[in-house]
Amino acid sequence: MFNKLLIANRGEIALRIVRACQELGVRSVAVYSDADAQAPHVREADEAVHIGPAPSSESYLKGDRIVEVAKQVAAEATHPGYGFLSEREWFARLVRDSGLVFIGPPAEAIARMGSKIAARQLVIAAGVPVVPGTTEPLRDAAEAAEVAERFGYPVLLKAAAGGGGKGMRVVREARELASSLDAARREALNAFGDDAVYVEKYIEGPRHVEIQVLADQHGTVLSLGERECSVQRRHQKMIEEAPSVAVSPDLRRRMGETAVAAARAAGYVNAGTCEFLLDKNGEFYFLEMNTRLQVEHPVTEFVTGIDIVQWQIRIAAGERLPFPADMTPRGWAIECRITSEDPANGFLPSTGRIEYLHVPSGPGVRWDGGVAAGTTVGLSYDPMLAKLIVWGATRDDAVARMHRALTELTIVGVETSREFHLRVMEDADFRRGDIEIQWLERRLPELIGASPDAARVRAAAIAAALLADRDRHARRGNPASAPGTDATPGGGRGAMDPWIIAARRDGVR
Repeated sequence: MFNKLLIANRGEIALRIVRACQELGVRSVAVYSDADAQAPHVREADEAVHIGPAPSSESYLKGDRIVEVAKQVAAEATHPGYGFLSEREWFARLVRDSGLVFIGPPAEAIARMGSKIAARQLVIAAGVPVVPGTTEPLRDAAEAAEVAERFGYPVLLKAAAGGGGKGMRVVREARELASSLDAARREALNAFGDDAVYVEKYIEGPRHVEIQVLADQHGTVLSLGERECSVQRRHQKMIEEAPSVAVSPDLRRRMGETAVAAARAAGYVNAGTCEFLLDKNGEFYFLEMNTRLQVEHPVTEFVTGIDIVQWQIRIAAGERLPFPADMTPRGWAIECRITSEDPANGFLPSTGRIEYLHVPSGPGVRWDGGVAAGTTVGLSYDPMLAKLIVWGATRDDAVARMHRALTELTIVGVETSREFHLRVMEDADFRRGDIEIQWLERRLPELIGASPDAARVRAAAIAAALLADRDRHARRGNPASAPGTDATPGGGRGAMDPWIIAARRDGVR
């Protein structure tokens, strides 16, 4: 096992890795930008090193600087988390060539799966089913029109180096094709530095189901089962769960075998995810492989009992996987991404200072957060503040538990997606599991259209008044008498905290 590990990331995933290191007896080193000097992951790590200004291009994306810091602090390995440098083949190679261990797949595997076109070619050769489409970038609009006519409309234009919906366009009619191709190419070039676009048949109303795989250095490749990721907005996942209501034990086995075959074809080692479309007839098609840890990995951890982040580190240190090949999920897990966005205002980013944070707890509730009271939320990074994850014996139990946990969650200072998630948990379609990747786009106006009820408005006003009162006391030099401080009888984190009293009086937590 390593003695020291550098974490090349920030926020909740950096804190998640810090905790895994603590349990493994590995010293952790955090890196941070100007904006993150007081962040929880910085406070909790054994060491922390400043790497630059707030913009990620000047800090968390500076691979050479991160490797330089790792060598300065005598770290033996670096964990990239997800996002930033996690799927950059050149960074994995740089880490390896510097004599350090990259906690993730080999650079060659990242390169093989980094291009959707190259990945399609690779898995087709391995007998993996893919959505019908091209295996080479489109040359021009004339070729795109020829392919589209062959497959039949609608078709989907996709950036070869893409992800997260960038460089992606659904084309339903021939007259839209040329302009959509130009737009997809421009967006792909801006997002990924590569304007290569290919086309595939657009499948109406599929589910997005992915398979988590783990592979060690000794030839063992395992499927840990599926995750349902169909609740999406603009191709961004909002809610994830494991297992999926649409996957039978036989289908789980077949999809798992397919994911393992794709991973083997890529020469894959460590944690990765194969993403599939699952149509209404139970047929599934390979989309891509994410060569990193996924945001939604906690739901798989809940239903398998396997700590995926710890096993990323163990695999990188040379350990063998001890788990059986046949994984049966235990119970049900759901994850909501809590973001600093205003759903009622088109999900616009919300910035400000988190003045108060009350985190849900209780049986089967997990909070993977990267913020605390006092954290300033800006525009430099992804708006995800935390992930709220719950486990229940059945899906109904998990939905009820998530609803309860969301009602306990209180964040004052920025707008968040909490209210949106509550409404999804109350939605009849969602409760039945009657979802697919277009479901949220259709239902969104109803889920975000209603204004907050009077009780929530009043609770917010009370909270704002309490905050102003506390600030007045602080300016007078008597912070101990301010409402909500630990010096107040029962104040601060106690049961008589006036923030909580104000909310509960109006039926809000």
